[in-house]
Amino acid sequence: MSLDLSIVVPLYNEDESLPELVEWIDRVCTEHNYRYEVIMIDDGSTDNSWEVVQQLSQQYSTVKGIRFQRNYGKSAALNEGFKASSGNVIITMDADLQDSPDEIPELYRMIIVDGFDLVSGWKKVRYDNAVTKNLPSKLYNAVNRKVSGIKLHDMNCGLKSYRNRVIKSIEVYGEMHRFIPVLAKAAGFRKIGEKVVVHRARKYGVSKFGWERFVNGFLDLLSITFISRFGKKPMHFFGFWGSVIFLLSFAFLLYLSTERIIIGPDYGLTSKPLFYITLTFMILGTQFFLAGYIAELISRSAPDRNHYLIEQRIGLPDKAPSRS
Repeated sequence: MSLDLSIVVPLYNEDESLPELVEWIDRVCTEHNYRYEVIMIDDGSTDNSWEVVQQLSQQYSTVKGIRFQRNYGKSAALNEGFKASSGNVIITMDADLQDSPDEIPELYRMIIVDGFDLVSGWKKVRYDNAVTKNLPSKLYNAVNRKVSGIKLHDMNCGLKSYRNRVIKSIEVYGEMHRFIPVLAKAAGFRKIGEKVVVHRARKYGVSKFGWERFVNGFLDLLSITFISRFGKKPMHFFGFWGSVIFLLSFAFLLYLSTERIIIGPDYGLTSKPLFYITLTFMILGTQFFLAGYIAELISRSAPDRNHYLIEQRIGLPDKAPSRS
């Protein structure tokens, strides 16, 4: 019998919060008679997080675990959690108790009953520093909405729910966990919803993210926008702009050559700065065009992009099933 829910929890140095989180998840899922599993991915923690996961797996048969040999980042943890998930609905949440498990029933209902492919949480009221986190987050999300065309207020919220087909159809790598809705949209899943969720004040530990995530996030957004539009057809980008640059420079060369013919030997063609600028742009146009051909050959051909060293698993097969 298939599971109703897979709850994927990436974690890094969160040993204090895990017992309370699992107890809360179990209480909510038991009250609603969900058949569920909790998959906890330890992203190379240096505290006692893995020992706590092992203890919880003995106390709760629903708890399963994956332990990375070193820290790879949240995207890697989510990717492995997605591959191991078997529930009809997958819900992701952070391990720091700032995401409330009480949101699980409604997130589940919006997928099963309302028919959404993906539902993203919106932490409308936040308990973070207004200057260092809230303001940059609002600017960041405004840029996301403009570039991606997806009208979500909090794309980076860790509390999300997915139809199983969604997470089995996408690949999360690098730091692309911030843009899973963009990946889902690029894969053809258009029914993306949003739900206002409770943001709780941090009870244990400290935040693992700093200012650099906003810079990296913007660069990742540009990257994923390019990949989603041109990943399968890079020649459409490089070939187009290469052709435009080459044709414009060729037009300038014709102009200079015509003037040389009309004026005669005194024109001094090779003494004109425009002549060398034109030649430079002709070379650039040719290089862009050739780059398009090379990109077509190597497009999406990195076999080890999502290969991570996993030290140990609990309640899961040694190798998660591959995506169909």
